[in-house]
Amino acid sequence: MIVVRSRAWWRATLALCLGSLLVFLNLYVPQPLLPLMREAYGISTLVASLAMSVSTLSLAAALLVFGPLSDAIGRAGIMRLTLLLAGLLSVVLACVAALAPNFELLLVLRAVQGFVLGGLPAVAIAWMGDEFEKPALLSAVGLYIGANTLGGIGGRVIGGTVAEVGGISASFLTVGCLTLVGVVVFWRLLPPARCFQARRFRLREARAGLAAHLRNPMLVGAYLLGGLNFLIFINQYSYITFRLAQPPFELGEKWLGLLFLTYLSGTFGSALSGRLSRSLSQPACMAFGILLLMLGTAVTLADRLPLILAGLTVNAFGFFLAHSMASSWVGRHAEQDRGSASALYLVFYYTGASLGGFWLEPFWWLGEWMGVVLGSWLVLAGTFAIACWLRRGERRRAAVNEPARAGGAVQGGVLASASSPQISSRRSERPQADL
Repeated sequence: MIVVRSRAWWRATLALCLGSLLVFLNLYVPQPLLPLMREAYGISTLVASLAMSVSTLSLAAALLVFGPLSDAIGRAGIMRLTLLLAGLLSVVLACVAALAPNFELLLVLRAVQGFVLGGLPAVAIAWMGDEFEKPALLSAVGLYIGANTLGGIGGRVIGGTVAEVGGISASFLTVGCLTLVGVVVFWRLLPPARCFQARRFRLREARAGLAAHLRNPMLVGAYLLGGLNFLIFINQYSYITFRLAQPPFELGEKWLGLLFLTYLSGTFGSALSGRLSRSLSQPACMAFGILLLMLGTAVTLADRLPLILAGLTVNAFGFFLAHSMASSWVGRHAEQDRGSASALYLVFYYTGASLGGFWLEPFWWLGEWMGVVLGSWLVLAGTFAIACWLRRGERRRAAVNEPARAGGAVQGGVLASASSPQISSRRSERPQADL
């Protein structure tokens, strides 16, 4: 097993962080390009947003495929192959955008790319779980999640900056070339697996585990909360690019890409979530994050760019606070198969992202950004209600478990203080009764 801060730990952690960065670099590169795509292809805002939606939806589907598949055939090969294919597909997308400007073909390629991009997120933490000791795993996961954020920011910033100079095809080509170079480094850095043990995939057991999670209301609440929050958060960024590309702002692709630097506040939100949870319950932290998301959304109604940026910054902080609490809630309340429970959370999470355009588009047509804000508040009111419901459920469970714990403590005290030979003999005959 790899120990924390050893040479192998640094190599593996750096490789997986690089892989995570490359995944989200490719996934989010089109987001600042949506207004440019709308103009270049003569399509609506909804159709343009499909460049993001189809890839996140196919990524969600891939999580259910690559995770179980890696248990049978290994994880490192899946990560290497899917990253290589993702880079090649970005190069192909660049060629399609430049030589055969067909938006339908671009969407098909983005769907395929989204699926292969799901290979690394589906198995990276499982690879760490196989190879790392527990302290090494905990340290590496934090860095890995940080790389997710940096990849998302980098993809948008690079995409917007390059597109302003060379157009859509140049953005895809740049990210594709960076990915292919990164894959070579990833391939060399990732140590060979030492502790992996192949397991035969059993579809019936996998389906039974997923069905059990979906029957657990504490998990389903967190799944819905995470998915619906992401539905609003990620798609607000898509529609804000349409707003800011229009008068009176008229921002170019470069500046639209830089909008996503507001994501950095989400890193602080995730980091502070652990400290905040010491004084507040997890559902209370989720509710607080959602209230911040609603507040930030209200601030974006301002007609001054600095206030809009402030609102987006508050949004990112609140969203990632709620997201980190919801994902850790799943780990705590899964009664079995925690890995598949967490994977199911990500399925809801990315499915929500892919459906947000269909929800917000009618509001955009009715009232542009004011309509998007209204549509956002309606969903966020629902997720706030879910957080309150989870809090009530947590209190009910605590009330039910408290008498049992108290009774166990009293019984344990009686047994510990008992000194009669009869009790001693009863202990020696049935030791499991004291457990």
